[in-house]
Order: sequence, then C-alpha cells, then structure tokens
Amino acid sequence: MRKTFLRIASELRRRRQGTERGFSLIELIVVVAILGVLVAIAIPVFGNIQATARQNAVAAVAANGATQATAQIANGDTPTLIQSGDAAVTVTWGGAGVPATIDAVCVTATHTAGETASSGPGCS
Repeated sequence: MRKTFLRIASELRRRRQGTERGFSLIELIVVVAILGVLVAIAIPVFGNIQATARQNAVAAVAANGATQATAQIANGDTPTLIQSGDAAVTVTWGGAGVPATIDAVCVTATHTAGETASSGPGCS
C-alpha cells in the first residue's frame, strides 16, 4: 500500500515538472500592457509632485525671510534679506522696500520656474 502511494506521488511530480515550461506569450503581453498603463499614470503624477515641492520650497523661503526681518526689527536692527541657498530662488522685499516696522514686513521669493510666494504682515 505504501509503495502505491509513493508511486502515485512520484508520477504526479513527474507530470507537473513536464508541463511547467515558463510563461506564455499572452501572459508576457498582459504584463507589459499593465506596466505601460502604470507608467502612463505615474509620469504626470510625478510632474505634479515636483511642481508642488517647488512651490512649497519658495513659500518656506519667503516665510523664513519674513521671520528673520521681523526678528531683526524687534531687536532694533535694520532688516536684511536672507540668502535662499538655491541659485534658482531670488528673495526681494515686497511692497515699498526695506521695512521700518514689523507691520510693513513683506518678503517675496521667486523661483526661476515661475513659482512665487510672499510672506509677512505687510503683504496684501
């Protein structure tokens, strides 16, 4: 009885090994089509993520500049513009130039790609 079970099991193993030869052409085409759809969806999403990150970086630079200028005015110093650390981002005074009071502080940061953000109590 035991020999019969072993013989049946070995026969089943042999049959399985003989039929498994790899992927069919249809299976490979389906996988390539699915990958193509995923790539077509991922590329625009990635572009939007980059634009959002650039806008957030410009907004952060403007906010840091406004914070620095406000702190300098509160300490009785003449406010100075911060250096953004990125050559693509320029920082300028918004409004009428160098502010004299905290309420007049407005800092504008602009990226070469077109993103602009302003921050401070003097920004309208």
